[in-house]
Amino acid sequence: MTGTTTAVPAKRGRELAELILAECGRAGMGPGSRLPTERRLAADLRVTRSGIRLALAALEADGLISREVGRGTFLREAAADALAAARRGGPGADQADGDQGDAGAAVGPPGRPAGPDFAPADVMTVRRLIEPQALPLVVLWATARDFTEMERCIAGGDQAASYEEFETWDLALHRCIIAAAHSPLLDALYGVVESARHGQVWGDLKRRSATRQRREFYQEDHRAIVAALRARDTDAAVEGMRAHLARVAGHLLGETR
Repeated sequence: MTGTTTAVPAKRGRELAELILAECGRAGMGPGSRLPTERRLAADLRVTRSGIRLALAALEADGLISREVGRGTFLREAAADALAAARRGGPGADQADGDQGDAGAAVGPPGRPAGPDFAPADVMTVRRLIEPQALPLVVLWATARDFTEMERCIAGGDQAASYEEFETWDLALHRCIIAAAHSPLLDALYGVVESARHGQVWGDLKRRSATRQRREFYQEDHRAIVAALRARDTDAAVEGMRAHLARVAGHLLGETR
């Protein structure tokens, strides 16, 4: 893999994640292929290892790679479309030639276009309208595989070493819960909310409000919501999500619960 010299701040981890995927596609790698080590990726792409770790966390949260202790990091089947697009010269291919785009642009997960920088209060209002109301569908349609993915995201949040990594797993869990409703239209609508969470204003406010204790509160909320969904307890799941989003709004916006 080759790249150009550039500073990769932690918040640009997703930009680098797309670059890594593009380079993998251009190298002819596919699902099951093992990625180079963190040290090799950092040297080849000429970025810091902390940037590589954040990028890999983003790819793992999106279900595109798996990291196996003692064996390495492997591309998952879910990465097939992104790799094929890179081989065709599609999204991300231009970045593989060293053009990493506007350093100030919001970057979303693969397949999610970055959107305008919405006000955090607006983002929270829409989240509180959509997410609790989606849970009855999740109770009806979530599969064992969906619950496995939710637990994977919670575990990733538990192991996150930085604010940025935790945010990556937090977003992935909420995306996974919405996806478990198995409604393509709902998933598309939530994609706009997800893009908004990559905005600069949201990110700056969330970072300023972040503490270890609050992260632990969020994880407790997450576990309670997923447990209620597993139990097919609609009322508990909806109430749990409402309480969780009220907590987040309180921390971000100074609202009282």
